[in-house]
Amino acid sequence: MSEVIDQAVQAIAGRMQGQSFEGTAKFVLPGEGAIMLAGGEVRAGDEPADVTLTADTDTFRAILDGDTNPTAAFMTGKLSVDGDMGKALALAGILA
Repeated sequence: MSEVIDQAVQAIAGRMQGQSFEGTAKFVLPGEGAIMLAGGEVRAGDEPADVTLTADTDTFRAILDGDTNPTAAFMTGKLSVDGDMGKALALAGILA
């Protein structure tokens, strides 16, 4: 597993404290791996999900660091979303 994925899992888990996500989401970082989010659990993994978000490592880091808004990244094509758009919007609150 990549160090980038390990760091991202920790960062997302830190943001999730006390929150839960209804359904499943997958964050894909090409060349690095994938992160699964289900309920209140965040872990490295690559299974089917209700929504899949894909971004390059720099974009994903910028989102987690608060330097890039997830919605703006989507609107500019830096973040792609496949699946349930409602669940993607719910994730924006966790990531932002």
